[in-house]
Formats: sequence, structure tokens, C-alpha cells
Amino acid sequence: MAHRLRVLFLTTVVAAQTGAPAGARSELAVSDGPTPEACAALGFQVQPTADSYAAPRHFGGVAASQVYPAPLAPPPPAAPIARSKAEVQELVVTGGRIGGKARAEPRRVVAPVYQAYPSQPMDTERYPNAQANPIKRVADDPVSTFSVDVDTAAYSNVRRFLQDGQRPPSDAVRVEELVNYFDYGYARPEDRATPFSSYVALAPSPWSGERQILHVGIQGFDVPRAEAPPLNLVFLIDTSGSMMGPDRLPLAQKSLSLLIEQLRPQDRVAMVAYAGSAGAVLAPTDGRQKLKMRCALGVLQAGGSTAGGQGLALAYALARQNYDPKAVNRVILVTDGDFNVGIADPSKLKDFVSDQRKSGVYLSVYGYGRGNYNDTMMQALAQNGNGTAAYVDSLQEARKLFRTDFTKSLFPIADDVKIQIEFNPAQVSEYRMIGYETRLLNREDFNNDQVDAGEVGAGASVTALYEITPAGAKGSSDPLRYGRAAPATGGGGELAFLKIRYKLPGQAKSQLIQRPITQAQLSPTLRAAPEPTQWAVAVAGFGQKLKRDPRVSDAFGWNDILSLAQSGRGADPYGERAEFVQLVRLAGGAWAAGEN
Repeated sequence: MAHRLRVLFLTTVVAAQTGAPAGARSELAVSDGPTPEACAALGFQVQPTADSYAAPRHFGGVAASQVYPAPLAPPPPAAPIARSKAEVQELVVTGGRIGGKARAEPRRVVAPVYQAYPSQPMDTERYPNAQANPIKRVADDPVSTFSVDVDTAAYSNVRRFLQDGQRPPSDAVRVEELVNYFDYGYARPEDRATPFSSYVALAPSPWSGERQILHVGIQGFDVPRAEAPPLNLVFLIDTSGSMMGPDRLPLAQKSLSLLIEQLRPQDRVAMVAYAGSAGAVLAPTDGRQKLKMRCALGVLQAGGSTAGGQGLALAYALARQNYDPKAVNRVILVTDGDFNVGIADPSKLKDFVSDQRKSGVYLSVYGYGRGNYNDTMMQALAQNGNGTAAYVDSLQEARKLFRTDFTKSLFPIADDVKIQIEFNPAQVSEYRMIGYETRLLNREDFNNDQVDAGEVGAGASVTALYEITPAGAKGSSDPLRYGRAAPATGGGGELAFLKIRYKLPGQAKSQLIQRPITQAQLSPTLRAAPEPTQWAVAVAGFGQKLKRDPRVSDAFGWNDILSLAQSGRGADPYGERAEFVQLVRLAGGAWAAGEN
């Protein structure tokens, strides 16, 4: 049944977005790659290959319809990159920094051909283990503080599991990343100097009778492309053996080709590849030389172990060597996160990228593959490297990230963005934040400009949901016999107070936006709430059901999520909401037994 639903879903979505009839070839073609002859004229030896990308599908753990590229004849070996002992020591990463004077000497190299990497078992994927947020009493802890999260990796990864007929591991479901996958149409700010507008709504909870859902959103200023600063990018490409397979290196190459299409003459790209060791593949090249960039991508082949730490060191060194204070300086890492040579400990890599973010170089992490995907590593890098994380499960997702959301992904409008909400104990007795378990901050961190937080790109939005218990309603625990006296009435009709703190790019001092949250934002029923709120609550309910969160009543079932999503679906120019509805149907159909 899952197989039939998946095939119907894929052909329907592709037909809707491309105008092709259902059943037509589902591959969304990227422009044809460069010819071997054209690349040879530029010094790159690219082997011709057929377009053989087809995402592997797993139904009940059994792979089906996997198509892998035909083996390539090995190209002539590249000249070795000679370095003295001292130079090698200069590129050794120790703990959280590069020792000595790190150098990056860009050279054209042809990646060596290795023997096939052993296939990975299906149970080696790794995810951060984060405990669900507890219900908090406002009388004891009235303030909630967190770093924003614009990552979307969890949504596309969850989609991959569901479309493969599998239930995702609970730790793979980060509810805030599911919610933030979607655009909610918040009103956009008009002033670049104040780069955020805010949205607030309140409605009854659909899974807990006496509680309410507080919906908070912020919308970032959308920088016109003509006014966006230049890009100084370093592609850091994992070419280890674990990147074999059509949903790994070949898909990563097509993804980066989509990004290359968007470059302007003033933008620059350098490339570093790493397997058992790291080497520069392309010196900084301006956006007019797209053929040269594609040829550099075309020489890459997968094989060997994974010296990810060494690759990161070289990529950052290259970014600093060509640093432009007027540009967006960013390392773009494409990998499955399976680091197994050199620095492979997420905590040590966390120290390293934390140190590197002080140089003003951003980090974007794009995950690929399945079976050995290391989400723990990806999150450690993105959250500590002034960066973002996404998971690319298909060429369609690559188009969203590198074409539709290009400016959101690459052009930051604010750094260290934090949100703090103070609840009024006269109006609210309890609250529970839905998601953001790995993004929580201490109350005092909000005003501390030394504490790192998330970046927000041009035109991006951030959404957060709280489940709150109004004062006087039955709470999750009995009141204390000898506790504090009931809070005095105060704050007028204010339920809470919202604060947003951020830094403009390149600035060290933060700025503040604030506003009250009042009863005026309350809708009498969830169906009477604005469409963005209905949709956000549907997605949050979906995520919590996948996680089997006990705070979500069993009476709130998959059909309720489906009905709520249909009611709040609204505009859907890219078919993303239609896709979500199909995912709800897949989940409800697969696990209907024993669940609603």
C-alpha cells in the first residue's frame, strides 16, 4: 500500500508542478552538464555519464528501484600536492582552532578512483537526543528564551522516511523544523534598518480541551537581489566512499549546479574536496565562469575514508585567505556527516567551528544520503558555526533550497537572533514550548551579546508555538499548599510580552524589538483563527504525533490533522502544502492500527 501511495504521490506532484501528465518521467532535469571536450580545454578531465539519478526507495527496509551510475574509467592520476613537514603541521586541527598559519593553495585535481565503499547498514543513522520541553508553571518560571531556528533538515528527512514506508525515529522529528519549512505569508517589514515584523495569534488547542495555542512569528526583510552584497563562497564537498550512490554525490553535484546558475559576475566560488585527505579543486572564480565551476564539479568521484575535519580546516583557511568584508563569506558543506578520519567527535568539531565563526565566515550544511546519515554531526556544525542546516532528499528539494529560497539560504539580514517571552501570571498559569529543545537559552543569555544564536536570511521567517493554560483553568499539577500566594491581577489584558533581539550583520551590539501579547489576539475557535495559525498548528500536531508525544491527546488523530490542514491550507504556489497533506495521509494510513 505504501508503495502504491508513494508512486501516485510522486507522479501527481511532478505533473502539477511541471505540467507533465501523471506517469511521465519524474526527474526534474537540471540543465545539461558541460561536455568533456569543453572541460578538457579548461584543464579538467570529466568523464561522460548518463543521467542516472533516481532516489532510492525503501519499503519496510528493502531497497527498490535503485539506479547507480555506470563505473567510470579511471582518469590519469593528478600530480601530488607536495608539502613540507612544517606545512602539513600548519593544517592540523587541534581542538577548536587551526594551529599555526593555515594555508590554502588551490590546485586543479582529479579525484582518485577508489574501490567501492561498503554499503551501510540501515541502523547507523545518528540523531541528537533531546528531551521534550516540560510544562512550566508561570509562577515559578515566567520567562522563556530561545535562539531562532530557520533550519529545515528535519522536514525533508521525515518526508524521506514516510515516502519510503518507514516511521521516522523520534529524535529525527524536530517539530520546529517541520513548522519552519513553510512560508506563512507574514507581513514584511518595510525598513531594512528594522529587519523584522512580528505576528501573534491565539486559539484553542485542538488536542487539549482547556488549553490554548500561542502562535508567534517573525518575518525578515527581503533584500532585493540587485542590492544583495557579493558572495564569497567555498564549496566543501565530501567525496568519500560513503557518498557513493545517486542520492549522495551525484545529487550534491546537481544541487551545487543549481546554485551556480544563480551567481552574478561579482560573486566568487572556490572548491575543496575531501576523502582520505583534503585538496583544493578550484581557486576563487568569479560568477562569469560558470562552465569552469561545473567542470570542477564534474571531476569529482566518491571513494575512500572521510577526513571531514581536515576538509573544514582547509575550507575555512581558503575563505579567510580570500575574505571580503563587503561580501557574504560562507563555507557550503555537502556531506552525509559520516566523518571517520581525523576529527570525528562532534564535540571537538563544535569547538572548531565555534572558533571559526569569530572570523566572520558563515557555514551552511547540506545533508545527503540515507542509512549512515549523521544528523548529530550536522546539527553540531550548523548550530555552532553561525550556520544553517538542510537535508536534500531529492532534486526537487535542491531546487527549493538553491533556486526558490536562494536569498533566504545565502544572504543573512541578522545574526544572533533571540526571542524572549514573559508570561503574565495573572492571565497564564502554565506554558509548554513546542519544539526548539536544542535551541533553548538561559534567561540572562538574552541580553548577553556574547552568546551565539541563529542567523536569519533575507525574506526568511521564524515561527514558534506555545501551549498555554489560562489562569483559572485546570493545570497539569495541583497548586502548592504552602506555595506562593495567587498572583495579583496586573498587566491589564496582557497575556505576555514579546522581545526580539538581533544584530545587523557585522555589528557587535544587538538591537531590540518588543510588543505586548493581549487577549485581542484570541480567536473563539481554531477554525476561526487566521489561516497561518491553523496551518502551523496542523504541522505541529503532525510532528508531535510522529514523536508519540503523550501531551497530545489520543482523541486528536491523523484525520483531525488532515482536516485542520485542509482548512488552513491557503495559497500554495509551489505545491508544498499539497505534499504535506499527502504525508499526513501516508502516516495515517501506515499507522492507523492502534492510533487515530
